[in-house]
Formats: sequence, C-alpha cells, structure tokens
Amino acid sequence: MTVAVEKPERTRTPGPAAPVKETRKVSRSMVVGAILVVWLVLFAVLRGKQTLALAAADLTDLHRWINDVNDSIGANRNSNPLFLYFFNEIRLVIDNLVIFIQELISQPSGARPVPQIGWLGVVGIAGYLSWAVGNWRAALLAVAGCTFMGLQGLWQESMDTLALILCAVFVALLFALPLGVWAGLSDRFNRIMTPFLDFMQTMPTFVYLAPLTLFFLIGGASATIATVIYAAPPAIRITAHAIRNVPATTVEAADSLGATRRQSLLKVLLPMSKRTVVMGVNQTIMAALAMVTIAALINAPGLGAVVVQALQSLDVGTAFNAGLAIVVMAIVLDRVTTAAAAREENARRSKNRFVTWRRPLLGAGAAVTAVLVYLSHTYLWAAEFPGDGTIGSHIASAADSATAWAQDNLSGLTNAIRDVITNGLLNPFQTLVTDSPWWLVGAVLVALGVVLGGWRSGVTTAVCVGLLVGTGVWSDAMTTLASTLVATVLVMVLGIVFGVWMGRSPLVDRVIRPSLDAAQVMPPFVYLVPFLALFGPTRFTAIVAAIVYGAPVAMKIIADGVRAVPETTVEAATSAGCNTWQIITKVQLPMSRSALTLATNQGLIYVLSMVVVGGLVGAGALGYDVVAGFSQGQLFGKGLAAGLAIVLLGVMFDRITQAAARRTSA
Repeated sequence: MTVAVEKPERTRTPGPAAPVKETRKVSRSMVVGAILVVWLVLFAVLRGKQTLALAAADLTDLHRWINDVNDSIGANRNSNPLFLYFFNEIRLVIDNLVIFIQELISQPSGARPVPQIGWLGVVGIAGYLSWAVGNWRAALLAVAGCTFMGLQGLWQESMDTLALILCAVFVALLFALPLGVWAGLSDRFNRIMTPFLDFMQTMPTFVYLAPLTLFFLIGGASATIATVIYAAPPAIRITAHAIRNVPATTVEAADSLGATRRQSLLKVLLPMSKRTVVMGVNQTIMAALAMVTIAALINAPGLGAVVVQALQSLDVGTAFNAGLAIVVMAIVLDRVTTAAAAREENARRSKNRFVTWRRPLLGAGAAVTAVLVYLSHTYLWAAEFPGDGTIGSHIASAADSATAWAQDNLSGLTNAIRDVITNGLLNPFQTLVTDSPWWLVGAVLVALGVVLGGWRSGVTTAVCVGLLVGTGVWSDAMTTLASTLVATVLVMVLGIVFGVWMGRSPLVDRVIRPSLDAAQVMPPFVYLVPFLALFGPTRFTAIVAAIVYGAPVAMKIIADGVRAVPETTVEAATSAGCNTWQIITKVQLPMSRSALTLATNQGLIYVLSMVVVGGLVGAGALGYDVVAGFSQGQLFGKGLAAGLAIVLLGVMFDRITQAAARRTSA
C-alpha cells in the first residue's frame, strides 16, 4: 500500500527531474567519438614525437638479455639439472613417440628403406577406422583423400603431418579429457581453469613456437609440444560443457538408485556426453592440424614445410599443391570425426537395430585390413606409393598458369582494390597509431577500454600497454594493431551483410553455411596462397587473407543472433508499417547487439592470428619479427619479445570485447 501511495506522488513531481535525467545520460558512442577527436587534435600537434620507433636490425637491452639467456641455456643444456632431468626427458619421450609413429607410416624404419606400414596398409586402416567409427561415406572419403595425397606426389609429407597430428592429439587427449571431466564435476576447478583456457585460446599459433624452442630446441618435439598446448583447450572446455549439460534429473535418479560417484561418472555422465566429447576431439584434431602446419617454422616435417619453403620463394604452384593436400586432410579428418559423433547419436536412437549385421561386417573388414597391412609391410609395390606425382605437377603448373593469367589480366582490378583499401583505410590509420606519441596511443586505448568494457578492462589494457612498451617493439605492435583493426572492420562489414541475409532467410543460410563450415576447417596457411597469387608479397595480402579467415565465424554468429530475435517483434514492426531496411536497422540489429559484440571479439582474434602469419608474405611488423627470430640467431630475443607483444595485443582485444559483450547483454 505504501508503494502504491508514493508512486503517483513521484509522477506528479513537476518538471526538472526529466531534463536532469537526460543530461546525465551520455551514450558510449558519444564518449568514444570525443576520445577520438581529442586524439586527432593531439596527433596534429605532436606527430612524430616519442614514437619508440626501432629499426629492423636494432635490438634493445631486453632483446640482448634474451639472446644471452638463450646462449646460456644452449651452453648448459646438458649439465643443468632442470634441463637434464626435466626438459630433456620430456623432449626425449616426445621425440621417441614421434619417431615411432613416423617409422610406422612415413619414414624408413631401421634397415628397411620404407616404413613398417606402406601406403596400401595406411589407406586400408584409414578406410576401416573411418567406417568403424563413422559410416561408409566417411570411409570412402578417407580412402579417396589418402589416395589423392599420394597422387599429388606428397605421400611422405602427408604421412609426416599425420604422424605429428596423431602424436599431438594422443598426448593432448591424455591430459585434456581427465581435466575436462574434472572441470565438469567441480565448479571450483572449472573457475580456476577457465581463465587459463581463455588465455591459451586467445594466443595466436605463432606465439607458442619461440618460447618452446628455448626449452626444447627446434624439431618435431617442440612442434608436438606446441601442438599439444594449442590443441588441448577445446577438448577440456567441450568435455566440461558436455558433463555439465547432462540433465540433473538423470544424475539424481542414478544417485537415488545407490550409484557411487564413480559409477555415476562411468555409467551415466560419460555415456550421455559421448557425442559432445567426440566433437571436442574433432576440434582438437583441427587445432592440431593448424598448429602442425605452422610449426614448420621450427623445422617440423610435413606439408607445412613444403608450404613455408614455397611461400618464402614465392613458388605459388608448389604452395598451392601442398595447400590443397592440407585442405584434403583437414576435410577428411573433420568429416570422419563429425560422422563419429553423429553415429553415436544415431546408435542411441536406433537402439542397436543394426548391431546384428554390423559386427560381422566389421570383423570381415578387419581381416581385409590386416591383409592389406601385411602386403604393405612385405612387398615394395604396396609400400611405396606408385607413380611420380604427375597429378601434383599438373596442379602446380595449373596454379602457376592461373597466377600468371591473373597478374596479366586482373592486375588493374587487384591493384585498384589494394590501393583503395591501403590508401583509404590502412595507411591513414597506421600513420595515426605509429606516428602518435606512445603515451597518447596508450591513453586512448585505456580510455576506450574503460568506456567499452568497464574499469577492469581499462586496468587490463593499461597493464598490456605498459608491457608492450617494455617489449621494445612498440612501433611494430602498432603496425600490427592497425592492420588487425582495419581487417576487423572489413570482417564486420561482411559479417553484418551476409549474417543478416542468412539470419533472415533459411534458404540462404542452408546454401552459405556449409561453405563457412568448410572455410573454418582450413588452417591459416592455406589462405595465404591464392592471395599471394593475386596481390603479391605485400601486407595487403595478409589483410585480405585475414578478412577471408575471420569472416565466416562473424557471419555465423551474427546470423544466429538475427535469427534469435523473436518473430513476434518482427511482425509487430511490420504491422506498424516498417519496411525491410527499418526492420533490420531498428529492430533486428539493435536486438542482436550481444551477437555483434561477440562476432567482433571472435573476428579480432581470428584476424590477429592471420595478420601475424602474414609475416611470411611481406606483412612485416610483429609477424616478420617472429619469423626473423627463428631464422637469424641474433634476432631471437627480438622475435621472442614480438611473440609476447602478440599475446598482449590478443589479451587486450579479447578482454575489451568480451567485457563489452557482457555489458551489452546485461
């Protein structure tokens, strides 16, 4: 009653309250605009001062200290107890595991001039396992994919890549699945793990390589360990999610029947989570493939090494042929694991209807596979892939011809596109961030972090800015930041256009989404090859590749956000006389703000990883510093500092956009 009496009195209170409320409310966009205006004014006055520029061959005291540490570790690697009994032992175990799998399927084994299992046995095993865990379509795809890689003349390289993937995925799942189950069962452990998983998934693939070579040297061991670290988080996170999503009523029913915690886990939680856990394995395999190819920078064998050498020599044909093999492998691995997850669901629904005839067929298939393995172990014709790779030569030649044709006939168009984006967007913004005083750019970033994400985001940004200054590669970091933000803006433009289209039209979504899913399967390396052919070795090549790499995830997130807008709201706007443009701009996009912010977050992370990889094709900045650190010993310290700078940029972007997404959805 008291509230009912007081509320009308508030509504009768005269005038000034309403204007005061309006003057207090200042939108974030207005504050952001004011910050940018102040930045531009101060830039005009202070341009070129205190920019912390550093020449490509120059080193700071930090870089020299890291070089000294690297030299000291190299000199004492076999005498220091920490290395002698810990790091060297880990490296030895991983090396032996990698060598064992390589001698099994890819490299000569002992006195044998061929592996223990030749191509015919590998194809047979791939087909049988794909059928056993998936279906006959997955088996045909696996057999066709393996055969095609051999016809390309890349059998050994493909098997080297597969060996590293198998080793890394085995080790990753050995740790990831128990940790995921633990995180699913324990809220406390899940809270502890989440920040680490966020951090690990924010870091671009490049960043894992340099510090690991410091402890494990270059080669297969470092590549495998880097892949394990990069590929484990998806399995941990998805396994925990699967355990947590088992209906509570089912768990309670098991408890009421007297099941122990162990029985509840083994008989209820894990069986009901199997499909989602298999999808986590799928994501781990895809992450491992992406990392293994990039690990060629630290002498990891396989298809990645072919691509790196071809990119460095601008051999588009060879790079395209090897990149195509990587794509084929990615599609095969993705489809087989996806089919395995779908089969678990279908088997549960069918209630063992096909078990009676499936088991005898699997037994017969196992016998045939054993015969193929025996033949490939015994006879040279079944061990060495037949042919000389003429199909691969034809593919490389066709790619070179297409490159020459594009450069001769499309150079006007490609140069125009490059010049418009470079001169209209990239150069002005890069000049703004690299020619402004470092403290001014830092203050702007902190202010934007506070406005968009809150004070915690501002504190994180301030710490990242301070550490970026300490790395000694501030100018290169700002160049990378400029390329990343420009590419992200273009990603969001594409994401909004196609995402809205997909969200409004189920037919368009069904047509476009499979292509987006396929695009997300491909490792970052693959995107560089066609754009290297079109635009040559320039920073614009990396930006275009980053746009194509980051756009699919943004499109899918925005499409899902638009589709989630209640249909009744859209119908109400239509009945009020709104046209299509007004419905999109006044209803669907505003109500999808959280999806837009999340798409920006994911787009930034994808773009940053790709822009850095673009250091291989002339993108310069931090990506070049990292690559140079691998190839030139005196620049190792600078390369490691550049890797740290990439991490700091990723953390800063991630924290600001995630905090903004939370504030938007709140």
